Amino acid sequence: MTTKLTLTMEDEVIDSAKKYARQKGKSLSDIVENYLKSITANEEKPKALSPKVTSLMGVFKLPEDFDYKKHIGNALIKKYK
Repeated sequence: MTTKLTLTMEDEVIDSAKKYARQKGKSLSDIVENYLKSITANEEKPKALSPKVTSLMGVFKLPEDFDYKKHIGNALIKKYK
């Protein structure tokens, strides 16, 4: 089933999108529909964790204020000194 959808956006965006659709030989509706399908498909299919990762979950707890970016940065600095 197809349903009509009304979108509001800048005239320039609409004009360039229509030009793009013409160049690709597709309708603007097809392009928008395929784009929406592509961004929602990733959310619908959660990536499965490997059994090894699953077995390691919950092995240790970190403090709530743990800053992993800081620790990674320090490790990289130490590695490349």
